[in-house]
Amino acid sequence: MKSINRRNFIKKTSLSAASFYLATNASCTGIDQRPSSGGSYMGNFAAPKLETVKIAVIGVGARGSGHARQLAAIEGTEIIAISDLYEDLVERAVQRCEQVGNGRHQSIARYFGEEDAWKIMLRETKPDMVIIATNWKNHAPMAIEVMEQGAHAFVEVPIAVTLEEMWNIVDTSESTHKHCMMMENVNYGRDELLYLNLCRKGIIGEILHAEAAYIHELRFQMEEQDRGTGSWRTYHYAQRNGNLYPTHGLGPVAQYMNIGRGEDMFKTLVSFSTPARGRALYAEKNYPENHKWNELTFKGGDLNTSLIKTHLGRTVMVQWDETSPRPYTRHNLIQGTTGTLAGFPTRVALEGGVAGVTDNHHSWAQGEALASLYEEYEHPLFKRVGALAEKMGGHGGMDFLMLFRIIECLREGLPLDQNVYEGCLWSAVGPLSEASVAQEGMPQTFPDFTRNQWNTTLPLDIIA
Repeated sequence: MKSINRRNFIKKTSLSAASFYLATNASCTGIDQRPSSGGSYMGNFAAPKLETVKIAVIGVGARGSGHARQLAAIEGTEIIAISDLYEDLVERAVQRCEQVGNGRHQSIARYFGEEDAWKIMLRETKPDMVIIATNWKNHAPMAIEVMEQGAHAFVEVPIAVTLEEMWNIVDTSESTHKHCMMMENVNYGRDELLYLNLCRKGIIGEILHAEAAYIHELRFQMEEQDRGTGSWRTYHYAQRNGNLYPTHGLGPVAQYMNIGRGEDMFKTLVSFSTPARGRALYAEKNYPENHKWNELTFKGGDLNTSLIKTHLGRTVMVQWDETSPRPYTRHNLIQGTTGTLAGFPTRVALEGGVAGVTDNHHSWAQGEALASLYEEYEHPLFKRVGALAEKMGGHGGMDFLMLFRIIECLREGLPLDQNVYEGCLWSAVGPLSEASVAQEGMPQTFPDFTRNQWNTTLPLDIIA
């Protein structure tokens, strides 16, 4: 045999292994960026004004029916069509819409029964915007079809489950000049809006770190076995291992940091999951041995922790757990050089103290002691619509405020508060975390869905 230098052999084989890793994982890590779609950049896109927004809804279970009813109550809307697999859900949603809106919604078309009924609805009714509140695997194909049929797409979270789907959504939005917004309602929570305003005003100085989570014990949904969230979401817990639902906590802190909006961008992610125990134990305790939930092998860890590094060197911790017996939290923590804002409970610590409340940063200002802070820094949008939103409901009013703002932007020809790239970027934590967990915590590179145009995107305005 030809003599081989051991050091060169190790070097060459290491490089070969690295090349193989990069080649086989490019689609997972986002290293392989897409060429231009040939369309227009949508970061600051404002669609032509719509005097009346004609709305269709796909999926009217718990979320979709609530969206339909609240949209029907907003001035300048017309609910023209509703689609679902199940006739009773369509009828329930139609009746709820007819009860509000001062008679604007009396000729709502109904589509149900067939898997593709929603496609027929799009072709026959030609809506201006479509709400998509279906199971996760349908989000991307439905959003793409909606835009191709000439309507703006508004999608429940996450926007998609694979990076390929996210790129396809971006390409379609750019080529059709149609909005595709992931409806991250938590960005419209009162505290989240307050913190956004405080960050914009520099109250906590230069932002360094954030913590975001969705800790919400939802094992009871496994009882929804034939239809409903548990009937399809349970299979995701069994088949996937990562952070499957990152955006409720991540969306607000990303906007505090101006991620993808002219200031900073997510760069890399590492992720680890605990062992998978809780779902299997719950199934064993609550269902017969031969029940379909006991026949599943649950691969998804009970708790996932991911850490994101940004281009500016900031860090974001993101956690997800829908299994463990613990209180609900989204963390909602943002830390700067002169203070920290945190959630659950709402707390503020500032260097030098919060005026009239604390003397220094070693104790939190919280509860009723924050009244003066709300009075001075309440977000203008909440001041204007907050009372109505709380009356209308939906997670304390955040759902209504989100929908109100969507309609306001469409009617006034304004850019949306969340663009298509943000929806994809926040949702990308899902597949990236799965890839990192599978590779024992190897870093994953975020795709730049903006194709390096994020630095031209304007920061989110503090809406008056």
